[in-house]
Amino acid sequence: MTHLALIATGGTIACTTVQDGSLVPAVTGAQLAADIDAEVVEFRQLDSSSITLADLDELIAVFNEQTARADIDGVIITHGSDSMEETAMALEIFCACDTPIVLTGAQRSYDHPHPDGPRNLRDARKLALSKRPGVFICFGGMIVPARGARKQHTFDLRAFESLRVSDATPRLQPRPMAPHPVEIIPAYPGAGRVLVDAARTCAADFVIEAMGAGNTSRDMGRALADALHDGLPVVISTRTPYGATALSYGGDGGGESLHSLGAINAGSFRPSQARILLAAALATGTDPAEVFRQNPDPKRYVAI
Repeated sequence: MTHLALIATGGTIACTTVQDGSLVPAVTGAQLAADIDAEVVEFRQLDSSSITLADLDELIAVFNEQTARADIDGVIITHGSDSMEETAMALEIFCACDTPIVLTGAQRSYDHPHPDGPRNLRDARKLALSKRPGVFICFGGMIVPARGARKQHTFDLRAFESLRVSDATPRLQPRPMAPHPVEIIPAYPGAGRVLVDAARTCAADFVIEAMGAGNTSRDMGRALADALHDGLPVVISTRTPYGATALSYGGDGGGESLHSLGAINAGSFRPSQARILLAAALATGTDPAEVFRQNPDPKRYVAI
């Protein structure tokens, strides 16, 4: 007899509408699991935008406790869609096993006239019972691998898409990520150095959401150069929806200039998952450059 575990973390799938019209997670995992026959772990009732690295550390521990049991054949995690891609990536790194791991949630609340949560849960149950190993997001009739997952629409029921990233993801032994904060700092035309300098003051590491193929403004580039001289890991991703980061340009804010000082190319990982990769590397004492080296620099532009 197959046996599923459901770990409930909150999210829109567990939200109801309160008096002022806002959505608040109030539905228990037991209520959600009523129709799918799963053993429930009531982990959190949070909007996923509030999930911290400390929450992820604890979730990983709870998950590993469940999959250590011989009677658990699959695990479903109900989760808010805002940060589902980050949690999926953390599980991909720290929870490698033969048990299917399925994250699901909803775009519409539990009390919506036409909720999408029940269908997503049924689909997640089917996938969790499939014996297909790996970490997946099951949402809107789609199965999206954890690695390279990204939320691509704020309201569409098919909320997630899959970016083409390296097939190799490091499998690491769980270590607490919470003591290793990673900030995501956006680049934009003419950006100053204040955000980078503030992160340096806090001794935080950071992922840069760069422009284009991996470029920042001149002043931000100079601040990043100072951070790199301090020995802080700097990972450069991009705000561009598709395509890999290519650190090709010179100048103070150019990707190639920063790469020559030690900045790390995030490859095809966008900032959300690059942040989790960097935090995991720092937590486990793994060289961040080695973690991202599995995403080689794309070919440079050449004349034809």
